[in-house]
Amino acid sequence: MADLDAVLSRVRERVLPEAEERERLRTAAADLTERTRAAIADLPVEADVVQVGSTARGTWVSGDRDVDLFVRFPADIDREELEEYGLAVGHAVLPDGHEEYAEHPYVKGVHDGFDVDLVPCHDVAEAGDLISAVDRTPFHDAYLTERLDDDLAADVVLTKAFLKGIGAYGSDLRTEGFSGYLTELLVAEFGGFVPLVESARSWHPPVEFDPEGHAERTFEDPLVVVDPTDPTRNVAAVLSAENLARFQHYARDLLANPREGLFEPRAFDPLDAGEVRDHLDRRETTPVAVVFDAPNLVDDQLWPQLRRSLDGTVRGLNERGFDPLRARAMVGDDGERAALYVEVETATRPAVERHEGPPVAVRKHADRFYESYADDVDPDTYGPFIDGNRYVVEREREFSAVRGYLESDAAGDIALGAQIEPAFADRDVLVGDAVATLADRFGRDLREFYEPHP
Repeated sequence: MADLDAVLSRVRERVLPEAEERERLRTAAADLTERTRAAIADLPVEADVVQVGSTARGTWVSGDRDVDLFVRFPADIDREELEEYGLAVGHAVLPDGHEEYAEHPYVKGVHDGFDVDLVPCHDVAEAGDLISAVDRTPFHDAYLTERLDDDLAADVVLTKAFLKGIGAYGSDLRTEGFSGYLTELLVAEFGGFVPLVESARSWHPPVEFDPEGHAERTFEDPLVVVDPTDPTRNVAAVLSAENLARFQHYARDLLANPREGLFEPRAFDPLDAGEVRDHLDRRETTPVAVVFDAPNLVDDQLWPQLRRSLDGTVRGLNERGFDPLRARAMVGDDGERAALYVEVETATRPAVERHEGPPVAVRKHADRFYESYADDVDPDTYGPFIDGNRYVVEREREFSAVRGYLESDAAGDIALGAQIEPAFADRDVLVGDAVATLADRFGRDLREFYEPHP
């Protein structure tokens, strides 16, 4: 463990905020809190302000610049008033800020170099009484503040740096990784970073942890961490099976071969068109890309719809015999165009396909199958004939080329995200070497696609 201890010591020096950084944040948060109280005083309702999140608990990675302030309004205030007063406070405190929308609108801005979220919520008695999802956040903060001492807080920072380094940190629906709250609960549960990774390397999902022993329902996710403030909720619900497996892989890797590089996010330079063609020549597969305008949605709305559309596209290609090998949804660096990128093993299929009927001995169904084709005058249909004990026909294949399918109306019949569908109707289909032209816009995604890693 000596090598691991030395690595972790060096990483701590890099990722733990120094006293000067902590003081700058403390000063900014205090100023923001005072401004918020002054803005609240002008309202016709009672409210208070609380700082939450990693910067409130001392669990942020050096360089992170987020300050989260929640303004708590009476639980009986109606939604319209909550939004009106919350935005009024937000704009008073952050006059150059802009409105964003989660479950309800809030103001986001910058103060003294720090990114600030000023969020209204209801001051409910218990997290289980929440009126909107953000109402539970102050309870999360209070729960963890009681349980994280300075040593555990430092290990939380270490864990976050590790998760960022391996690409598994972030509860947004594009990443589907570990949230900050989940990370802090796991470190508190195991008593530190090293005990957590030592345990994780041997997990056999589904794995469940219930910090307060009061689960009220059964969860079906690969990792379950029952919210200690709301036992009806799995804190790890967003975490994908892939990112859980990634965490386990790199936990084993770190313990077997400790090194600082695992705590440093990997940079992906974009592939250029020539590099894409080199991969195509080497792989001898056929890439296809369906490219369309990306709907103007926030990531948490866009990415579930893109994944649904990608799954539908892969399913359609598989059902028609084009044998998808691997697939990825992509959004261009400028956010204006999206692509469903699929590598297929074959771009063409024979003009006919085999269609098996029931065994001849199953008289009722066999007779119906035979009669339906015996009277068929289509010259492109062969049979019916008997192969083994079944009736068989060989009939014209609906789509013998992958381009024909993806450009047809049938491709639009797949399960698309609701707001992907209109853009999909005006799609461009690229097949083979033509996908190399995507490198200018999707080069980083193509690098990750053609140079995969755990």
